[in-house]
Amino acid sequence: MPKGNLFSGIQPSGRLHIGNYVGAMRNMIALQDDYQCIYGIVDYHAMTVPFKPEEMETRIFNCAVDYLAAGIDPNKSILMLQSTVSEHTELAWILNTITPISWLMRVPTFKEKRQQNPDYVNMGLLDYPVLMAADIILYKSVIVPVGEDQLPHLELTREIVRKFNAYFGETFPEPKEYLGKVTKILGLDGVNKMSKSLDNCIYLDEDEETIWKKLSTAVTDTNRKRRTDPGNPELCNIYTMHLAFSKEEDIDYCARECRSAGFGCLDCKKILLQNLYATLKPIQERQKELRNKPDYIYEVLRSGTIRAKRIARSTMEEVYEKLGIKKFHQ
Repeated sequence: MPKGNLFSGIQPSGRLHIGNYVGAMRNMIALQDDYQCIYGIVDYHAMTVPFKPEEMETRIFNCAVDYLAAGIDPNKSILMLQSTVSEHTELAWILNTITPISWLMRVPTFKEKRQQNPDYVNMGLLDYPVLMAADIILYKSVIVPVGEDQLPHLELTREIVRKFNAYFGETFPEPKEYLGKVTKILGLDGVNKMSKSLDNCIYLDEDEETIWKKLSTAVTDTNRKRRTDPGNPELCNIYTMHLAFSKEEDIDYCARECRSAGFGCLDCKKILLQNLYATLKPIQERQKELRNKPDYIYEVLRSGTIRAKRIARSTMEEVYEKLGIKKFHQ
């Protein structure tokens, strides 16, 4: 028997990178045998920043391909498109009526996005965490696989749940975070989180040569000025990537050689490349296979919508009853 439901989503904002994989996707794959997993391509969230409508269908298709290629199994999990299950936005509106604006103004990602796109500060951007809360609790999720940067959003979800339950009666569980062994890797600049917009990421579909070009110039321990200087793995983002992708013996070896100046940063990066590409190569082979099966991809999403909507309708019927409007929805 599943331990309960969980929801997690990824925006169809273009190619996925290894930060997406480490922060959420790998945990999503690992949880499929223990929970009823609903995984969403959250296209409404992707509309809070500038986008080209003519590209959206392709972005959604490629996101579904990436989900499946990485290991999401539609026989175990539900893969769906957020905009095809209208209960997401319906519940979000209801949650809006009890969520103070001050709660939303303090969310770190709103401040970041406002700085990145000062001419595109919209209501959807501010309200993003409320829709995210609706995504999660619509399926009565008990846990959510998240990266470190999403923890403030999840805490806000719990605050909204507490307020709803206090106002209208016990309805939703408070979802707990599920963090993997490595919760966050920085971008290749070693300062900012891995991001497409900052051009500091390694994409899941990049070949070995391209990845090496990026890794070879990536920032390491900035205190290590020369090849003969001992380094500190804990201060090196490349070591964090080792923790995420490398075998234990390689992790131990790189840490030891770094601390003793037994080898240089390029040696460390070459070992990382081998381990990283060993993870990415089978994903890339599956991506190529799935892109040639568009009918299968669209059928997976159609089936996922039907299955997700069944759960969503059941939740909303309970919400209608708590709000005193159930009679009008029968």
